Amino acid sequence: MNTQRQGLHARVLASLGPAITGGDYPPGSVLRTDELEARYEVSRTVMREAIRVLESMHLVESRRRVGVTVRPTEEWNVFDPQVITWRLQGAGRPRQLRSLTMLRSAVEPVAARLAAEHATPEQCAKLTEHALGMVATSQGQQLEGYLVHDVAFHNVVLTASGNEMFARLGDVVAAVLTGRTEHQVMFSDPDPAAVTLHVGVAEAVREGNAPRAEELTREITVGAMAELDILAP
Repeated sequence: MNTQRQGLHARVLASLGPAITGGDYPPGSVLRTDELEARYEVSRTVMREAIRVLESMHLVESRRRVGVTVRPTEEWNVFDPQVITWRLQGAGRPRQLRSLTMLRSAVEPVAARLAAEHATPEQCAKLTEHALGMVATSQGQQLEGYLVHDVAFHNVVLTASGNEMFARLGDVVAAVLTGRTEHQVMFSDPDPAAVTLHVGVAEAVREGNAPRAEELTREITVGAMAELDILAP
């Protein structure tokens, strides 16, 4: 795919994806590709490529003599980071954030426990590095810098668990954390208690204290849900 076509393809997806996940095209809606080509002023080839991406996410399906149909919500690949990003752009953002935070609450404490049992010295060092990075960027409205360390920290925890299923959720957690920051579902400075808890998790993992790592991570997810009650009721 040449650069120009990539740009057109991305532009179509950036508009059509959120329109589907946001309910502008409810499940069962039939999308006429010729109308979409005219609306977005793109070729049939570009539109087909965009539709193929949406099909890979299980958002739509193409049938001969029917066209492109929006699939039921329960069939969507809700773990796809791009689908998460699009859903967070819509009116259902608070519900989506709660759903994802509940997923984190179920997975991350267990992952932290396993990380305390299996993390390598290199992974422990990375956890400490990013925990300290979170401390350094936690004041002065440095949310973008804080996000970099926050995403990296949780990725290390999931990977260090040694469970490949947990590790694959790294992109999901990254999408959640990024969405909270981009849509201002964060305080201007992170909660100091949450920052301290991340430092504590890094220490517990380094010391091999599995119960402590699990306990502190659970407190982090409980705090994240409490923030949603305030910022995205």
